Amino acid sequence: MPKMALFFAAFIWGSSFFIMKDTVDVFPPHILLGFRFTIACILLSVVFYRRLKNINFEYLWKGGVIGLFLFLGYSTQTIGITNTTPGKNAFLTAIYCVIVPFLFWIVDKSKPDIYNYSAAVICLTGIGLVSLTGSFTIGIGDAFTLLGGFIYATHLVAVAKLGRGKDPIILTIIQFGYAGVFSWIIGLTTEYFPTEVSIKNVTGLLYLAIFATAVALLFQNIGQKYTHPSAAAIILSLESVFGVMFSIIFYGEQLTLRLAWGFLFIFIAVIISETKLSFLKKDKKGLSQN
Repeated sequence: MPKMALFFAAFIWGSSFFIMKDTVDVFPPHILLGFRFTIACILLSVVFYRRLKNINFEYLWKGGVIGLFLFLGYSTQTIGITNTTPGKNAFLTAIYCVIVPFLFWIVDKSKPDIYNYSAAVICLTGIGLVSLTGSFTIGIGDAFTLLGGFIYATHLVAVAKLGRGKDPIILTIIQFGYAGVFSWIIGLTTEYFPTEVSIKNVTGLLYLAIFATAVALLFQNIGQKYTHPSAAAIILSLESVFGVMFSIIFYGEQLTLRLAWGFLFIFIAVIISETKLSFLKKDKKGLSQN
């Protein structure tokens, strides 16, 4: 059951890329994020209202810092998807898994190992295959997406450092609230509010807010609590695979051989960085005992 929860989280997040691509054509990036974070914050607050009484100043300032990084990550990723395909957006965002160990080294003195360095080299190869053009330049959409992946890594490091000993649900509600406020400030001062919105657009927005934000996060929290970290990482990394699959089926993205190799390299890098190939070691140990 916990692994199924993680699988559904990865499935939902993977499906959100092509929906976000369609929705952002009507709702500007920060208006979209304003709705997304606000609805998710309200929904989680209603479901977990009993926990809100434990909020104090420490939760507020730590949640504010984490919420700022969350907003910046989503902001750059959403801007990026306006100028790239959902599949590329999904895989290029996944580089945060490879970056986290190196950022954590800076703040926690935890030196990366050979697996982290190997993953970084493989990931860079994949990024080159996915993003570099014939003139060795990177498109604006891919550049923003890569920046989003870097900021997501910063967000995860902030959660690891500031979230220790804190209720993850409360911290999530607070960071959603802050991210919503930041999104509305930028959106209402720099973007236009959509005047013609279809039922399809509203449905896409609600899917992103309810399922791809609140529900998927809940599934992740439940799944990771009862699943070994290496197994959880493998399952959650399927998000990028699902992102490409949905983009090909529903968005019509063309999967060239070069893109396929690039996606494969990034996926392998994520698996190496997140699991350190522990699942292979277990298999060898099990075989030697039989």
